Amino acid sequence: MSRLSINGMKKGKTSNNLFSGGPQKLSGQKAAGGGLRSYNFTFGAVLTVIMLGLIVLGFFWVPYDTEAMQGSVKLNAPSLAHIFGTDQFGRDVFSRVLSGAGSTLVIAGGTILIGGGIGILTGAVTGYFGGWLDEGLMRINDVLAAFPSVLLALVIISIWGSGKYKVMLALGIAFIPSFARIVRGEFMRCREEDYVTSARLIGVSTPRILFVHILPNILPALLSSLTIGFNNAVIQEAGMSYLGIGVQPPDASLGRMLSESQTYLASGPWCAVFPGLFLVLLILGVGMLGEGILDRFGGGR
Repeated sequence: MSRLSINGMKKGKTSNNLFSGGPQKLSGQKAAGGGLRSYNFTFGAVLTVIMLGLIVLGFFWVPYDTEAMQGSVKLNAPSLAHIFGTDQFGRDVFSRVLSGAGSTLVIAGGTILIGGGIGILTGAVTGYFGGWLDEGLMRINDVLAAFPSVLLALVIISIWGSGKYKVMLALGIAFIPSFARIVRGEFMRCREEDYVTSARLIGVSTPRILFVHILPNILPALLSSLTIGFNNAVIQEAGMSYLGIGVQPPDASLGRMLSESQTYLASGPWCAVFPGLFLVLLILGVGMLGEGILDRFGGGR
């Protein structure tokens, strides 16, 4: 065999090894990405279930009355009797955190039901049908979207007044434009797909096309958007309560607990640490769950 043939075989072997090495490296990257996606989903789901479980527990049981003041245990550090300590009035911080988190869950959940429900319906109708209906409704949507959601909510609260359910309604209205725009874009994309065209040709009704054929295909992106909206509602409710225009006494609020405890950061830091930590863990869990849903079921879009 000539030297040229041997060299050619060696070159070919080297080339094949290089070629086969490429997909192996890419496969490793995909595996790492898949592991990260799985971690986001699993960790987010577990953390969310734990936090929601604690909140639901607070609806039915708390160790102490959230408004019971005990002068003998003011600003007591965490102990077996009071695992999160007591505040400046001798109230049990753990009981108040559970109660305040319950108010947060009610407001954030109600915000998603109102804003998400109306926004999804508006976006689905305008995105699928288009035309004058799309132009009219989206112009109204654009006017509302011109204001940041928190500013729009503050304007509504200034008219209606503060309180748990008024804050929920104000945030729900303020969140409609963002959900409507997201869903409209998804429905506009899907209405030209082959499966939608085929459904039209065989006479499938419009409501069935909207909610049986298209909606399941945008569900991962929609669920991810809902988790983001939930977290935004949690943050905005806490911010408004911190400023004194959100949840009002006697209802507990994590935001107001943070506001009231800032004077006692040196003598009772636990009064601020535990409400703040609860907020952070709730937002982290829901956020990672939403990202994991989109990565796992939405192709990482």
